[in-house]
Amino acid sequence: MDDLFSSEDDDHLFDLDYPYARKRPLSSCLDRDECDEMDDEETNRQKLYLVPYRWWKDAQRSTADQVGGILYTVSSNDDNADSEIVLELRKEESSGTTEKAQEGVSGREYALVNEALWLRTLKWHNDTKTSEEDALYHFVAVVQSQEVFPLQIRLSFSPERNSLLVKISLKDNIVNFYRRACHIFSSQSELLQIWDFSGKTSQFVMNEINLPNISPGKPGKEILLELHVHEFFASTNETNGRLAEQSKTENSFDKSRVKTNDSSENLSSYLTLTGASLSGSGYRGIGLLGLIGLQNLGNTCFMNSSIQCLVHTPQFVDYFLGDYQKDINHENPLGMNGELALAFGELLRKLWAPGAMPVAPRMFKFKLAKFASQFSGYNQHDSQEFLAFLLDGLHEDLNRVKCKPYIEAKDAEGRPNEEMADEYWLNHLARNDSIIVDVCQGQYRSTLVCPICKKVSVTFDPFMYLTLPLPSTTMRAMTLTVFSTDGIMLPTPFTVTVPKCGRLKDLIDALSEACSLRNDETLLVSEIYKNQICRLLDEPSDSLSLIRDDDKLVAYRLPKVSEIYPLVVFSHQQRERPYSFDVMASNWKPFGVPLVARIQDLSSGSEIRNQFLKLLAPFLMPVEDVINDYDGDETGNIANENSKMEDIVSPLASDSNAGSDSEENDFNLDSSFKFYIRDKMQEMEIKINESVPISGSTTKLDLSVHWSDKMVEKYDTCLLSSLPEVFKPHLFARRPQESISLHKCLEGFLQEEPLGPDDMWYCPRCKKPWQANKKLDLWRLPEILVIHLKRFSYGQFFKNKLETYVDFPIHDLNLSNYITHIDSQLSNCYQLYAISNHYGGMGGGHYTAFVDHGHGRWYEFDDDRVYPLTEDRIKTSAAYVLFYRRVRKV
Repeated sequence: MDDLFSSEDDDHLFDLDYPYARKRPLSSCLDRDECDEMDDEETNRQKLYLVPYRWWKDAQRSTADQVGGILYTVSSNDDNADSEIVLELRKEESSGTTEKAQEGVSGREYALVNEALWLRTLKWHNDTKTSEEDALYHFVAVVQSQEVFPLQIRLSFSPERNSLLVKISLKDNIVNFYRRACHIFSSQSELLQIWDFSGKTSQFVMNEINLPNISPGKPGKEILLELHVHEFFASTNETNGRLAEQSKTENSFDKSRVKTNDSSENLSSYLTLTGASLSGSGYRGIGLLGLIGLQNLGNTCFMNSSIQCLVHTPQFVDYFLGDYQKDINHENPLGMNGELALAFGELLRKLWAPGAMPVAPRMFKFKLAKFASQFSGYNQHDSQEFLAFLLDGLHEDLNRVKCKPYIEAKDAEGRPNEEMADEYWLNHLARNDSIIVDVCQGQYRSTLVCPICKKVSVTFDPFMYLTLPLPSTTMRAMTLTVFSTDGIMLPTPFTVTVPKCGRLKDLIDALSEACSLRNDETLLVSEIYKNQICRLLDEPSDSLSLIRDDDKLVAYRLPKVSEIYPLVVFSHQQRERPYSFDVMASNWKPFGVPLVARIQDLSSGSEIRNQFLKLLAPFLMPVEDVINDYDGDETGNIANENSKMEDIVSPLASDSNAGSDSEENDFNLDSSFKFYIRDKMQEMEIKINESVPISGSTTKLDLSVHWSDKMVEKYDTCLLSSLPEVFKPHLFARRPQESISLHKCLEGFLQEEPLGPDDMWYCPRCKKPWQANKKLDLWRLPEILVIHLKRFSYGQFFKNKLETYVDFPIHDLNLSNYITHIDSQLSNCYQLYAISNHYGGMGGGHYTAFVDHGHGRWYEFDDDRVYPLTEDRIKTSAAYVLFYRRVRKV
C-alpha cells in the first residue's frame, strides 16, 4: 500500500503525522559512510555490567541454557583512595565449570555479564515480582532498592603475576560515582569475588598473551572500558541516606510522575544506563521495563506501531535478549547479511532497557531502507505490509538452514491428509528453520475443485498471518435505474448486493430478481456519462471491479423476441440561448438519460418516431399542468378525460390523416421533435414521410432528438434526467456503525469461493485453466497468531477503507471449531496481547499500538508517548492487526 499517501509536500495537509515531518532528519544528514560508521560503533561496543551474583543466579535457575563463567578473587589496593583504586583479579584454578558457578561463593559475590544477560535477568525479576495487585508498590520498591551507575575503568594484564589489573581513577569518573566505587571495592570489607560470564576478560587475556612484543617484566597496555555497576542497598536507612546524598549532587535524577487509573504518585524515574543520561534532565513516560516510546522520524508511525507489537511478543523478547547472533545466516542470498536482525535486536534491547527516554530508530530505519527501497524517505506506509516484510526479513537473516535442499513434491493422489500435511511441513522445515518459523508460522490446507471435471487438488502451505476479509469487503451494494420500454412504467432505481469480485452476470441476476423481470424480457446494462451511453455492458464475464462507485448505470428492459432487431439509441438535445454581445444565439445541448428500443424496420421515419413517443409516454406531464386553456366538462367521466389526454399525444402519435390533417401533423412534428442520425462527420435529419438512408446490416443506430421548447414543458424532463450513482458513501454516513464479530471474519476467510479470472488454476486432467472453486482450512496453528483485518480495498478505479467495528475476543479466542486437524497436545485457545491501530481514512491517517504489559495492564504507544489504558477501551473500529498468543493447557 505504498501509494496510500502521496510523497508530495501538498499531501501533508491530510497527514496527521506531518508535524513530525518538520522535525525529521534530512536524508542527507547521514550519508552511507556516516551510517555505516555509526552502525559499526553501535555493534562493536559491548556493555559490561557488574551485578550481585545471587540476584543474577536466581534468574538462571529458570533458564535452560546455563552459562559458564570464570571465577576471580579480587584484592584491593586503596592506599591512594583519594585519587585511585587498583584492583587485582586472580583467576581461581577450579573455576570455569557451570556446576561451580551454580554453587556460589562465600563473602561478597558479583557477576560480570554482558548487556543481553543483564537485561534478561532484569526482566525476569521484573516479571516474577510484579503482580496485578502490587504493581505500583513493586515499582516503588525497585526504585528504592537498586541503582545502576557507570564507571570508567582501565584494564590491563600483568604477565608477571598472571592477573588482571583494574584501575578506577577519580579523574576518569564523576565524584559521586567514584565514592560509591570506593565503598564497594574497599580493602577493609570482606573478601570480594567476581564471576565473569561475559567472556570479556578471558578474551582480553588471550589477546595480550598472543602479542609478540609482550614483556614479562611490565604490564601490558591499558584499555578504557565503561562498567555499569548494578548496586543494591543493604538497608532502608542506607537507601534513604544514599538517595538524600544523591539528590544534593549535580547528578541527581528528576522526578517523574506515574499516572495509573487517574491517580498519580511522584516517583524517582528509573535510572538509565549511560552516563550522559544521568544528568538533571527528566524523563517522559513511565519507568517500568518495556514502556519506552519510539520517536517519529517523519511519517514513521506505521513502523513504530508494528515494532512495539513485536518487541512485546514474549518469545521475541527472550530470544533477542539472548545470544541470537549465533543464528545469523550470512550465506543466505535471500537475507540481508544479518544486518536487519542485528538492527532489530539492538532496537529491542534499547526498548527493554531501564529508562524513560524515547528511542530514535534511525539506524533501524536506515538498515530497513537499505534493503527495501519502498521504505526509504518519509512516505506513509501500511503497517501490515511493513510487518510482513520485517518478519520475512528476520526469518531469512536468522534462518538456521545454511544450504537449502531441493525437495521434489510427491504425488498426493489417494494419500491421507495427515500424511500429506506432515510431509509438507517437514519439507518446509528442511528449508526454513528460524525463530520466526518456530513462533509465527502455521499451516493451512488448500483445496481446489475443477468446475468441469471435478478434479480435486489438495496442498498444504505455511502461513505467517491470516488476512481476514470483513463481510463488507466480500459484498458490494450497487444502485442502478431500470428503464422500461413498454411505454407504461417510469424509471425505477434498485439497489442490489453482489459479490465484490463478482461478474456482470451476478449483477444482472440480482437486478432481474429485484425488478421482477419476466421470462420474456432481458436487461441491457449501460453506463451513462454526460447524458450519453459511453459503453454497453454486454459481456457477462466482465468483472464488477471495473465499475466505480461514482459511475451511473441504467438497465433497459427489452423484449427477448426483439434481440435480433437493430438497437436504436435516442439521445436528447434541447435548445439553449446564451446572450453574447446583445445578440441571441441558438445552441443545442444534451440532457437526460438516453432511451433505447429495438426496431424491426429502420427504413421508416414514422416507425422511429412512433417508437420514441411510446418510450416518452410515462414522462408526460399531467393534463392540468400542460393545457392551460382546457375547458373540459367538470362532470366528464374518466373515459372522456382519457380521450382528452390522447388528444395531446395524438397529433404527434398518429401517422397521418388525409388532406389538411396530414399537413397539420407534419407542422406539429416539425415544431416538436426532430430526429438526426448521428455521424462522426455530420448529422443527417430524418424525414418522417421519407425512407431512412441506412444500411440493411445495421445493428446499432445512434439518433439525436432535438426537443422544442413546447415539448420540454409537456414532459417531465427532471424525471428523465434523474440518475443516482452506483454507490454514494455520504448517503449512509449517519447510519449506525456496522459491527461484526471476529468469528464472522474467520468464517468468511474459510468459505469456498471461485478464483478470479486473473488467478485461474490449470487443471491437470482437463489440460486447461479454469476458475476453480477454492477452499481454505486451518490445519496447524502457530504459537503467535497474527490476524490482519482487511480494512483497505483497492480496485482499478477506487480505494476504500472500512471503519467496521470488529468485536474480537481478548481472553478466550477459541479456534477449535475452525481447525480441521486437532492436536490433543496443543491448545487452540488464544489471548490477545497487542493491537496495531489505524486512525483516519485513505487521504491521511495515524498508527498507534495497544500492548498488554502483563497481568492485564494495557498501555497505548503513540510514537514517543506511552499512556496507561483500561481494558474496556482497547476495542475500537481502528483495530487493524491483532496479535494473539497461545494459552497453555492447564
